[in-house]
Amino acid sequence: MTNSSFPSSDAGLDDHDLDARLDRTWSTGSGLWKALSTVDHKIIGRRYIVTAFIYMAMGGVLALAMRAQLATPEARLISPDRFNQIFTMHGSNMMFLFAVPVMEAMGVYLVPLMVGTRNIAFPRLNAFSYWIFLGGGILLWVSFALDVGPDVGWFAYVPLSGPQYGAGKRADVWAQMITFTEVSALAISVEIVVTVFKQRAPGMTLDRIPLFVWSMLVTSFLVMLAMPAIMFASSSLILDRLVGTHFFNPAKGGDVLLWQHLFWFFGHPEVYIVFLPAVGMVSTIVSTFTGRPVFGYIPLVLALVATGILAFGLWVHHMFVVGLPNLGESFFTASSMAIAIPAGVQIFCWLATIWDGKPRLATPMLFVIGFIITFVMGGLTGVMVASVPFDTQVHDTYFVVAHFHYVLIGGAVFPLMGAIYYWFPKMTGRMMSERLGRWVFGLVFCGFHLTFFPMHILGLIGMPRRIYTYQPEMPWGTLNLFVSASSVILASGFLLFFLDALRSAHNGRLAEPNPWNGFTLEWATSSPPASYNFRRIPVVDSREPLWRQTLDLPVVTGMRTDRRELLVTTVVEGTPEARESSPTNSIWPLLAALATSAMLIWSIFSPWAVVWGSIPIAVTLIGWFWPKGDAEDEA
Repeated sequence: MTNSSFPSSDAGLDDHDLDARLDRTWSTGSGLWKALSTVDHKIIGRRYIVTAFIYMAMGGVLALAMRAQLATPEARLISPDRFNQIFTMHGSNMMFLFAVPVMEAMGVYLVPLMVGTRNIAFPRLNAFSYWIFLGGGILLWVSFALDVGPDVGWFAYVPLSGPQYGAGKRADVWAQMITFTEVSALAISVEIVVTVFKQRAPGMTLDRIPLFVWSMLVTSFLVMLAMPAIMFASSSLILDRLVGTHFFNPAKGGDVLLWQHLFWFFGHPEVYIVFLPAVGMVSTIVSTFTGRPVFGYIPLVLALVATGILAFGLWVHHMFVVGLPNLGESFFTASSMAIAIPAGVQIFCWLATIWDGKPRLATPMLFVIGFIITFVMGGLTGVMVASVPFDTQVHDTYFVVAHFHYVLIGGAVFPLMGAIYYWFPKMTGRMMSERLGRWVFGLVFCGFHLTFFPMHILGLIGMPRRIYTYQPEMPWGTLNLFVSASSVILASGFLLFFLDALRSAHNGRLAEPNPWNGFTLEWATSSPPASYNFRRIPVVDSREPLWRQTLDLPVVTGMRTDRRELLVTTVVEGTPEARESSPTNSIWPLLAALATSAMLIWSIFSPWAVVWGSIPIAVTLIGWFWPKGDAEDEA
């Protein structure tokens, strides 16, 4: 790149002057108005992560409340109606407000840094997606606080959630919360796909993309293909309830099982939407803490892609007891077992990397080891419930609850906690406590297995899921008391994790730019990164640029410093193709999100909200996209 066309370029400037110019151009500034207007992917990513963990903590409190109720037979701590609300809130909160958003939030923060660009694609859409996500969570929790929280389960099966049996507005709140969170997730997915395909650093060919970036790319495609199904389902449910359509009413030509097909066509890929980013985290952490490139880069990429494809062929294994044809059940049994193959490839590649390297058992690596142990156990029970005869016996028992949590907590939360310890210095400039980290791992790992492994046994001896109490003569009391006591150990581990994060963010040991000797580009800049990410866009010629290119990384020169400018590269080879302006900070995404939120909440009470609520949405979108006379603002 040359600077002949632009006198205000970075060529010829010393580092101090260049930093000052770039900071004036890219900085968010100070003050509330600036904070609400920011489009910096790092600030928005941190907001996403913190908000998602707050929702996780609130959902964890609900889980403890359920365990207190189930600790002894015929307990009267929680009424049946409130228990149904708590059960629904816990599942909906953890799946829609924590698991998916927090994984995408990690991508929002890390992907632009890992591919060597200065901001995410469509940064104003990124800001809009956060405010919409926040609005969906507020809707759900305010309704619960007012005792009108949804009580239809996180799956909202019809006809129980339909107009015949779901009185009041509880099911409508659930359905609109889905709309909030899925709009947010779809927006992030589009941003990540464009960022990865068109904003990679020069030289970052497709076979040099970091594995975490690959995992976020595949996840984004899963979101774009799977989530329209649940948005259509929830919208159809709202129409049945508010307008009088009959999508799910068999008496009027509808179909109850249509809901299950639509929901689980989304619901099972959602498991992999949560799991695949964790795979990328594990690959990164294993490579860093063994000091060698990950074994089987190409097989790991192919396993990611294969998992994403196979994820769409499994949904009916949630419906084995509804009376489907035997041939169809056989197909979904086979596909449900086949997805264990790419998972096995990934496990063996990580074990080979550890075997051939020199592992350092720092806290992130401990969580990876805990993940491998736990996920293998959850995968084995997954193969078990993929079998129609076995699934018929344990369906809707606590065996399924145990399997579900082994896969989601063991397969996603363990790697996520390791990733927080790993990237915390990058996000905050400070280190979390290694001593407390080992305590956190011990409490979470032991507390998790003590809590959820006995649930397999509870399921095998017949305890149904989704019950709020049980009789003393049932053989479940002792194990339930043990599980409830063990959940306190698990909760104490998460509490210590939150306390350590809060303490470290303010008083933790200052971090070096690359404290773990990482190999990807996010460690090539300061910790935390400047507002513009990179003083000059780096050039890479390997998969591990910070290990292979031992001298200073070569860089691109000639980029503008007087306006926000990104480098656009080709999809396959990562060859520089063009410069592109990046939008500046704007309050319009927040205003558009407020208008959209008001319309969605109003529509719970009146279908006319869609008509009249569209007017303020249109006004905010006009303000968002109205030409400002500057190409940077028009982007």
